Amino acid sequence: MKTDLIVGIQWGDEGKGKIVDMMAQNYDAVCRYQGGHNAGHTIWVDGIRYALHLIPSGVLNPKAINIIGNGVVVCPEALIKEMKQFENLQGRLFVSDKAHMILNHHIAIDNAKEKLRGDKAIGTTGRGIGPSYGSKIERSGHRLGELRDTKKLANSLIEFYDENRALFNALCIVTPNFDELKKELDDYASVLLPYLADTTEMVWGLLDDKKRVLLEGAQGTLLDIDHGTYPYVTSSSTISAGACIGLGLSPKDIGKVTGIAKAYCTRVGNGPFPTEDFGNEGQMLRDKGNEYGTSTGRPRRCGWFDAVACRYASRINGCDQLAIMKLDVLDGFDTIKICVAYEIDGKRVETLPQDLNNIKPIYESMTGWDSVVGCRKYEDLPQSAKDYIRKLEEVTGTKVGIISTSPDRKDTILL
Repeated sequence: MKTDLIVGIQWGDEGKGKIVDMMAQNYDAVCRYQGGHNAGHTIWVDGIRYALHLIPSGVLNPKAINIIGNGVVVCPEALIKEMKQFENLQGRLFVSDKAHMILNHHIAIDNAKEKLRGDKAIGTTGRGIGPSYGSKIERSGHRLGELRDTKKLANSLIEFYDENRALFNALCIVTPNFDELKKELDDYASVLLPYLADTTEMVWGLLDDKKRVLLEGAQGTLLDIDHGTYPYVTSSSTISAGACIGLGLSPKDIGKVTGIAKAYCTRVGNGPFPTEDFGNEGQMLRDKGNEYGTSTGRPRRCGWFDAVACRYASRINGCDQLAIMKLDVLDGFDTIKICVAYEIDGKRVETLPQDLNNIKPIYESMTGWDSVVGCRKYEDLPQSAKDYIRKLEEVTGTKVGIISTSPDRKDTILL
Protein backbone atom coordinates (compact mmCIF):
# COMPACT_ATOMS: atom_id res chain seq x y z
CA MET A 1 0.00 0.00 0.00
CA LYS A 2 1.30 3.48 -0.85
CA THR A 3 0.77 6.71 1.04
CA ASP A 4 -0.84 9.82 -0.41
CA LEU A 5 0.77 13.20 0.20
CA ILE A 6 -0.29 16.82 0.54
CA VAL A 7 2.36 19.49 -0.06
CA GLY A 8 2.30 23.27 -0.30
CA ILE A 9 3.75 24.60 -3.54
CA GLN A 10 3.96 28.32 -2.80
CA TRP A 11 5.34 30.14 0.27
CA GLY A 12 3.11 28.32 2.76
CA ASP A 13 -0.35 29.32 4.02
CA GLU A 14 -1.89 27.78 0.89
CA GLY A 15 -4.84 26.21 2.67
CA LYS A 16 -3.42 22.73 3.23
CA GLY A 17 -5.37 22.35 6.48
CA LYS A 18 -8.75 22.40 4.79
CA ILE A 19 -7.76 19.84 2.17
CA VAL A 20 -6.06 17.52 4.66
CA ASP A 21 -9.09 17.75 6.92
CA MET A 22 -11.43 16.99 4.03
CA MET A 23 -9.34 14.10 2.72
CA ALA A 24 -8.64 12.75 6.21
CA GLN A 25 -12.25 11.67 6.52
CA ASN A 26 -11.32 8.79 4.19
CA TYR A 27 -7.96 7.84 5.71
CA ASP A 28 -6.91 5.63 8.60
CA ALA A 29 -3.92 7.77 9.57
CA VAL A 30 -2.61 11.30 8.96
CA CYS A 31 1.12 11.94 9.47
CA ARG A 32 3.04 15.20 9.83
CA TYR A 33 6.64 14.93 8.65
CA GLN A 34 8.51 18.25 9.11
CA GLY A 35 8.44 21.77 10.55
CA GLY A 36 7.35 22.84 13.99
CA HIS A 37 4.73 25.02 15.61
CA ASN A 38 5.69 27.85 13.28
CA ALA A 39 3.26 26.22 10.85
CA GLY A 40 -0.43 26.91 11.21
CA HIS A 41 -3.38 25.18 9.61
CA THR A 42 -6.77 26.83 9.81
CA ILE A 43 -9.80 24.60 9.29
CA TRP A 44 -13.44 25.67 9.16
CA VAL A 45 -16.06 22.99 9.81
CA ASP A 46 -19.73 23.95 10.14
CA GLY A 47 -18.76 27.53 10.95
CA ILE A 48 -16.30 26.56 13.69
CA ARG A 49 -12.66 27.61 13.32
CA TYR A 50 -9.85 25.26 14.35
CA ALA A 51 -6.19 26.37 14.38
CA LEU A 52 -3.61 23.58 14.40
CA HIS A 53 0.15 23.96 14.66
CA LEU A 54 1.61 20.53 15.49
CA ILE A 55 -1.24 18.04 15.65
CA PRO A 56 -2.08 16.67 12.18
CA SER A 57 -5.30 17.88 10.59
CA GLY A 58 -6.76 14.38 10.78
CA VAL A 59 -7.54 15.02 14.44
CA LEU A 60 -11.02 16.14 13.39
CA ASN A 61 -11.73 12.64 12.10
CA PRO A 62 -12.51 10.61 15.26
CA LYS A 63 -11.52 7.39 13.50
CA ALA A 64 -8.11 8.54 12.27
CA ILE A 65 -4.74 7.99 13.92
CA ASN A 66 -2.55 11.11 13.99
CA ILE A 67 1.23 10.79 13.88
CA ILE A 68 3.91 13.43 14.43
CA GLY A 69 7.05 12.08 12.77
CA ASN A 70 10.73 12.24 13.63
CA GLY A 71 11.31 15.09 11.15
CA VAL A 72 9.17 17.51 13.17
CA VAL A 73 10.75 19.66 15.86
CA VAL A 74 8.38 19.67 18.82
CA CYS A 75 7.99 22.37 21.44
CA PRO A 76 6.60 20.34 24.38
CA GLU A 77 4.85 23.33 25.90
CA ALA A 78 3.15 24.22 22.60
CA LEU A 79 2.09 20.64 21.95
CA ILE A 80 0.61 20.24 25.42
CA LYS A 81 -1.33 23.48 25.02
CA GLU A 82 -2.67 22.37 21.65
CA MET A 83 -3.67 18.96 22.98
CA LYS A 84 -5.97 20.61 25.52
CA GLN A 85 -8.34 21.59 22.69
CA PHE A 86 -9.32 17.96 22.18
CA GLU A 87 -10.66 15.10 24.26
CA ASN A 88 -9.70 11.43 24.20
CA LEU A 89 -6.44 11.76 22.27
CA GLN A 90 -5.01 8.64 23.90
CA GLY A 91 -4.69 6.02 21.19
CA ARG A 92 -5.32 8.62 18.47
CA LEU A 93 -2.17 10.76 18.74
CA PHE A 94 1.36 9.37 18.55
CA VAL A 95 4.59 11.37 18.60
CA SER A 96 7.96 10.06 17.48
CA ASP A 97 10.36 9.54 20.36
CA LYS A 98 13.08 10.51 17.85
CA ALA A 99 11.60 13.96 17.19
CA HIS A 100 13.86 16.74 18.47
CA MET A 101 12.62 19.15 21.10
CA ILE A 102 12.42 22.92 20.92
CA LEU A 103 13.42 24.10 24.37
CA ASN A 104 13.35 27.59 25.86
CA HIS A 105 16.96 28.34 24.98
CA HIS A 106 16.20 27.67 21.28
CA ILE A 107 13.42 30.25 21.36
CA ALA A 108 15.63 32.78 23.15
CA ILE A 109 18.45 32.28 20.64
CA ASP A 110 16.04 32.61 17.71
CA ASN A 111 14.68 35.95 18.89
CA ALA A 112 18.08 37.34 19.91
CA LYS A 113 19.73 36.52 16.58
CA GLU A 114 16.79 37.81 14.55
CA LYS A 115 17.02 41.10 16.45
CA LEU A 116 20.75 41.33 15.74
CA ARG A 117 20.12 40.93 11.98
CA GLY A 118 18.29 44.26 11.94
CA ASP A 119 17.09 45.17 8.45
CA LYS A 120 18.49 41.84 7.19
CA ALA A 121 16.13 39.86 9.39
CA ILE A 122 14.79 36.67 7.82
CA GLY A 123 11.33 37.17 9.27
CA THR A 124 11.19 33.99 11.34
CA THR A 125 8.29 33.33 13.70
CA GLY A 126 10.71 33.47 16.64
CA ARG A 127 9.59 30.05 17.88
CA GLY A 128 12.96 28.36 17.99
CA ILE A 129 12.57 26.26 14.86
CA GLY A 130 15.90 27.13 13.23
CA PRO A 131 18.01 26.83 16.41
CA SER A 132 16.40 23.46 17.20
CA TYR A 133 17.17 22.11 13.75
CA GLY A 134 20.64 23.62 14.14
CA SER A 135 21.17 21.72 17.38
CA LYS A 136 20.01 18.56 15.64
CA ILE A 137 22.53 18.97 12.82
CA GLU A 138 25.42 19.86 15.09
CA ARG A 139 24.48 16.89 17.33
CA SER A 140 23.79 18.85 20.46
CA GLY A 141 20.01 18.46 20.30
CA HIS A 142 17.72 16.38 22.50
CA ARG A 143 14.91 14.07 21.47
CA LEU A 144 11.54 13.53 23.08
CA GLY A 145 12.47 10.01 24.10
CA GLU A 146 14.98 11.51 26.53
CA LEU A 147 12.06 12.66 28.69
CA ARG A 148 12.01 9.08 30.00
CA ASP A 149 14.99 10.06 32.19
CA THR A 150 14.55 13.74 33.06
CA LYS A 151 17.43 13.79 35.57
CA LYS A 152 19.91 12.64 32.94
CA LEU A 153 18.42 15.08 30.41
CA ALA A 154 18.58 18.00 32.83
CA ASN A 155 22.22 17.26 33.64
CA SER A 156 23.07 17.12 29.94
CA LEU A 157 21.40 20.48 29.31
CA ILE A 158 23.12 22.15 32.27
CA GLU A 159 26.43 20.89 30.93
CA PHE A 160 25.56 22.35 27.51
CA TYR A 161 24.65 25.71 29.08
CA ASP A 162 27.95 25.82 30.96
CA GLU A 163 29.99 24.93 27.88
CA ASN A 164 28.27 27.69 25.89
CA ARG A 165 28.10 30.31 28.63
CA ALA A 166 29.94 32.89 26.51
CA LEU A 167 27.28 32.61 23.79
CA PHE A 168 24.37 32.93 26.21
CA ASN A 169 25.99 35.91 27.94
CA ALA A 170 26.64 37.63 24.61
CA LEU A 171 22.99 37.21 23.65
CA CYS A 172 21.80 38.27 27.13
CA ILE A 173 20.06 34.91 27.65
CA VAL A 174 19.49 33.68 31.20
CA THR A 175 19.50 29.89 31.49
CA PRO A 176 17.68 27.95 34.24
CA ASN A 177 19.34 26.15 37.12
CA PHE A 178 19.08 22.38 37.56
CA ASP A 179 16.00 22.40 39.81
CA GLU A 180 14.05 24.76 37.54
CA LEU A 181 14.97 22.74 34.48
CA LYS A 182 14.20 19.38 36.09
CA LYS A 183 10.73 20.56 37.12
CA GLU A 184 10.00 21.85 33.62
CA LEU A 185 11.07 18.57 32.04
CA ASP A 186 9.08 16.55 34.59
CA ASP A 187 5.98 18.54 33.68
CA TYR A 188 6.51 17.74 30.01
CA ALA A 189 7.14 14.07 30.71
CA SER A 190 4.03 13.66 32.84
CA VAL A 191 1.84 14.61 29.88
CA LEU A 192 3.75 13.45 26.81
CA LEU A 193 5.29 10.09 27.69
CA PRO A 194 2.08 8.10 27.02
CA TYR A 195 2.03 9.49 23.48
CA LEU A 196 5.63 8.67 22.50
CA ALA A 197 6.16 5.81 20.09
CA ASP A 198 8.39 4.39 17.37
CA THR A 199 6.34 6.06 14.66
CA THR A 200 8.46 4.68 11.82
CA GLU A 201 7.55 1.10 12.72
CA MET A 202 3.97 2.27 13.24
CA VAL A 203 3.68 3.72 9.73
CA TRP A 204 5.31 0.63 8.22
CA GLY A 205 2.78 -1.52 10.03
CA LEU A 206 -0.12 0.58 8.76
CA LEU A 207 1.09 0.23 5.17
CA ASP A 208 1.69 -3.51 5.57
CA ASP A 209 -1.88 -3.84 6.86
CA LYS A 210 -3.19 -2.04 3.75
CA LYS A 211 -4.36 0.97 5.75
CA ARG A 212 -4.86 4.32 4.00
CA VAL A 213 -2.19 6.81 5.12
CA LEU A 214 -2.07 10.52 4.30
CA LEU A 215 1.11 12.57 4.71
CA GLU A 216 0.83 16.24 5.63
CA GLY A 217 3.54 18.82 5.03
CA ALA A 218 3.93 22.24 6.61
CA GLN A 219 5.02 25.55 5.05
CA GLY A 220 5.57 25.50 1.28
CA THR A 221 8.01 24.42 -1.41
CA LEU A 222 9.47 27.91 -1.89
CA LEU A 223 10.49 27.87 1.78
CA ASP A 224 12.44 24.62 1.45
CA ILE A 225 15.92 24.81 2.96
CA ASP A 226 17.52 23.52 -0.28
CA HIS A 227 15.09 24.41 -3.03
CA GLY A 228 13.43 27.58 -1.74
CA THR A 229 14.35 31.26 -1.84
CA TYR A 230 17.41 30.87 0.39
CA PRO A 231 18.23 32.37 2.89
CA TYR A 232 14.61 33.48 3.36
CA VAL A 233 13.43 29.94 3.98
CA THR A 234 12.50 27.64 6.82
CA SER A 235 14.91 25.11 8.32
CA SER A 236 13.52 21.83 6.98
CA SER A 237 12.77 19.99 3.75
CA THR A 238 9.24 21.09 2.90
CA ILE A 239 9.02 19.23 -0.42
CA SER A 240 7.47 15.80 -0.91
CA ALA A 241 10.85 14.07 -0.67
CA GLY A 242 11.14 15.40 2.89
CA ALA A 243 8.33 13.05 3.91
CA CYS A 244 10.64 10.08 3.45
CA ILE A 245 13.22 11.50 5.84
CA GLY A 246 10.67 12.91 8.28
CA LEU A 247 8.79 9.63 8.73
CA GLY A 248 11.27 6.92 7.77
CA LEU A 249 9.69 5.96 4.46
CA SER A 250 11.12 4.79 1.16
CA PRO A 251 10.44 6.84 -1.99
CA LYS A 252 8.63 3.74 -3.23
CA ASP A 253 6.09 4.25 -0.42
CA ILE A 254 4.82 7.55 -1.87
CA GLY A 255 1.71 7.39 -4.05
CA LYS A 256 -0.47 10.28 -5.19
CA VAL A 257 0.91 13.77 -4.57
CA THR A 258 -1.49 16.73 -4.33
CA GLY A 259 0.05 20.19 -4.50
CA ILE A 260 -1.84 22.97 -2.71
CA ALA A 261 -1.85 26.49 -4.15
CA LYS A 262 -3.94 29.57 -3.60
CA ALA A 263 -5.65 31.13 -6.60
CA TYR A 264 -3.24 34.03 -5.93
CA CYS A 265 -0.01 34.24 -3.90
CA THR A 266 0.93 35.25 -0.37
CA ARG A 267 4.10 35.32 1.66
CA VAL A 268 4.89 35.96 5.34
CA GLY A 269 8.21 37.44 6.40
CA ASN A 270 11.02 38.81 4.28
CA GLY A 271 12.43 37.58 1.00
CA PRO A 272 11.75 37.98 -2.72
CA PHE A 273 8.17 37.87 -3.99
CA PRO A 274 8.04 38.68 -7.74
CA THR A 275 4.25 39.09 -8.04
CA GLU A 276 3.69 41.06 -4.84
CA ASP A 277 1.12 43.82 -5.33
CA PHE A 278 1.79 46.92 -3.25
CA GLY A 279 -1.35 48.77 -4.33
CA ASN A 280 -5.08 48.59 -3.76
CA GLU A 281 -5.47 45.16 -5.35
CA GLY A 282 -2.91 43.65 -2.99
CA GLN A 283 -4.76 45.15 -0.03
CA MET A 284 -8.06 43.82 -1.40
CA LEU A 285 -6.60 40.33 -1.58
CA ARG A 286 -5.39 40.66 2.02
CA ASP A 287 -8.72 41.91 3.33
CA LYS A 288 -10.94 39.53 1.38
CA GLY A 289 -8.71 36.54 2.09
CA ASN A 290 -8.19 37.44 5.76
CA GLU A 291 -4.49 37.08 5.08
CA TYR A 292 -3.05 37.16 8.57
CA GLY A 293 -0.81 34.39 9.87
CA THR A 294 -2.42 31.56 11.87
CA SER A 295 0.71 31.24 14.02
CA THR A 296 1.82 34.87 14.28
CA GLY A 297 -1.09 37.09 13.29
CA ARG A 298 1.25 38.96 10.96
CA PRO A 299 -0.30 40.44 7.78
CA ARG A 300 0.69 38.40 4.75
CA ARG A 301 2.14 39.99 1.66
CA CYS A 302 -0.23 39.45 -1.26
CA GLY A 303 0.06 39.27 -5.02
CA TRP A 304 -1.00 37.50 -8.19
CA PHE A 305 -0.61 33.83 -9.10
CA ASP A 306 2.99 32.99 -10.08
CA ALA A 307 2.82 30.22 -12.68
CA VAL A 308 6.61 30.09 -13.10
CA ALA A 309 7.15 29.28 -9.43
CA CYS A 310 4.16 26.92 -9.38
CA ARG A 311 5.44 25.00 -12.41
CA TYR A 312 8.82 24.60 -10.70
CA ALA A 313 7.23 23.47 -7.44
CA SER A 314 4.90 21.02 -9.18
CA ARG A 315 7.85 19.38 -10.92
CA ILE A 316 10.08 19.12 -7.87
CA ASN A 317 7.25 17.57 -5.83
CA GLY A 318 6.00 15.27 -8.58
CA CYS A 319 2.47 16.65 -8.25
CA ASP A 320 -0.25 14.52 -9.79
CA GLN A 321 -2.79 17.28 -9.30
CA LEU A 322 -3.23 20.76 -7.88
CA ALA A 323 -5.78 21.92 -5.35
CA ILE A 324 -6.61 25.58 -6.06
CA MET A 325 -7.67 27.23 -2.82
CA LYS A 326 -9.56 30.45 -2.05
CA LEU A 327 -10.91 30.96 -5.54
CA ASP A 328 -13.68 32.98 -3.88
CA VAL A 329 -11.19 35.64 -2.80
CA LEU A 330 -10.91 36.67 -6.45
CA ASP A 331 -14.68 37.37 -6.59
CA GLY A 332 -15.45 40.87 -7.78
CA PHE A 333 -12.15 41.67 -9.51
CA ASP A 334 -12.72 43.04 -13.01
CA THR A 335 -9.37 41.71 -14.17
CA ILE A 336 -7.24 38.92 -12.69
CA LYS A 337 -3.56 38.60 -13.55
CA ILE A 338 -1.36 35.51 -13.90
CA CYS A 339 2.44 35.74 -14.01
CA VAL A 340 3.42 33.48 -16.93
CA ALA A 341 7.09 34.45 -17.22
CA TYR A 342 9.74 36.81 -15.83
CA GLU A 343 11.70 39.60 -17.47
CA ILE A 344 15.35 39.57 -16.36
CA ASP A 345 17.81 42.01 -17.91
CA GLY A 346 15.40 42.55 -20.79
CA LYS A 347 15.02 38.83 -21.53
CA ARG A 348 11.95 36.62 -21.10
CA VAL A 349 12.60 33.76 -18.66
CA GLU A 350 10.16 30.92 -18.03
CA THR A 351 12.18 28.97 -15.46
CA LEU A 352 12.78 29.81 -11.79
CA PRO A 353 16.19 31.45 -11.35
CA GLN A 354 18.36 31.11 -8.27
CA ASP A 355 18.06 34.84 -7.59
CA LEU A 356 14.49 36.16 -7.55
CA ASN A 357 15.48 39.76 -6.91
CA ASN A 358 15.23 42.43 -9.63
CA ILE A 359 12.66 40.43 -11.57
CA LYS A 360 9.78 41.95 -13.52
CA PRO A 361 6.75 39.65 -13.78
CA ILE A 362 5.18 39.21 -17.21
CA TYR A 363 1.41 38.98 -16.80
CA GLU A 364 -1.50 37.69 -18.80
CA SER A 365 -4.87 39.12 -17.82
CA MET A 366 -8.11 37.18 -17.40
CA THR A 367 -11.68 38.42 -17.10
CA GLY A 368 -13.04 38.35 -13.56
CA TRP A 369 -16.37 37.07 -12.25
CA ASP A 370 -19.04 37.97 -9.72
CA SER A 371 -19.00 35.11 -7.21
CA VAL A 372 -18.06 31.44 -6.83
CA VAL A 373 -18.94 31.19 -3.12
CA GLY A 374 -20.66 27.93 -2.28
CA CYS A 375 -20.16 26.30 -5.69
CA ARG A 376 -19.78 22.56 -5.20
CA LYS A 377 -19.90 21.44 -8.83
CA TYR A 378 -17.63 22.54 -11.65
CA GLU A 379 -20.69 23.20 -13.80
CA ASP A 380 -21.87 25.80 -11.27
CA LEU A 381 -18.79 28.00 -11.71
CA PRO A 382 -19.05 31.17 -13.84
CA GLN A 383 -17.51 30.65 -17.27
CA SER A 384 -14.73 33.15 -16.56
CA ALA A 385 -13.79 31.19 -13.40
CA LYS A 386 -13.67 28.00 -15.47
CA ASP A 387 -11.44 29.79 -17.98
CA TYR A 388 -9.14 30.86 -15.14
CA ILE A 389 -8.81 27.28 -13.85
CA ARG A 390 -8.06 25.93 -17.31
CA LYS A 391 -5.47 28.66 -17.84
CA LEU A 392 -3.77 27.66 -14.59
CA GLU A 393 -3.59 24.08 -15.84
CA GLU A 394 -2.04 25.27 -19.10
CA VAL A 395 0.62 27.52 -17.57
CA THR A 396 1.58 25.19 -14.70
CA GLY A 397 1.51 21.97 -16.71
CA THR A 398 -0.43 20.26 -13.93
CA LYS A 399 -4.01 19.08 -13.75
CA VAL A 400 -6.33 20.88 -11.31
CA GLY A 401 -8.19 18.22 -9.32
CA ILE A 402 -9.65 20.22 -6.42
CA ILE A 403 -11.13 23.72 -6.22
CA SER A 404 -12.08 25.46 -2.97
CA THR A 405 -14.87 28.04 -3.17
CA SER A 406 -15.12 29.05 0.50
CA PRO A 407 -13.42 28.22 3.81
CA ASP A 408 -16.04 25.60 4.66
CA ARG A 409 -15.11 21.95 4.13
CA LYS A 410 -18.24 21.29 2.06
CA ASP A 411 -17.61 24.07 -0.45
CA THR A 412 -15.09 22.07 -2.45
CA ILE A 413 -15.22 20.90 -6.06
CA LEU A 414 -13.61 17.56 -6.94
CA LEU A 415 -12.74 17.15 -10.62
